[in-house]
Amino acid sequence: MRSSPCDDRTHARHHRRRRRTPRRVALTFADGLQGEVDVLNRLHGPVFAAARTPEGFASVAVDPETGTIVWPGGADLAPDTLYERVRTGAWPASRAAA
Repeated sequence: MRSSPCDDRTHARHHRRRRRTPRRVALTFADGLQGEVDVLNRLHGPVFAAARTPEGFASVAVDPETGTIVWPGGADLAPDTLYERVRTGAWPASRAAA
């Protein structure tokens, strides 16, 4: 079993997703929280190259093992980050390693 930075109250595993536009994803979390997230500016680096194209972005799916959205080739976004974005309307601050 994988550990998660999310506690049991957040249920930060995606239950459902719908692609809305070439940059937005509608998410429904296990606890019922719903919202749309513009993820295009979070798709950095070569692993997201295909996901940044309209065709590649359209292939977004929910990985049943990790409970987050994924694209072919293994690109994914952290479920707790997406949950906080939907819950608060802001991206969580990144934490740099000390």
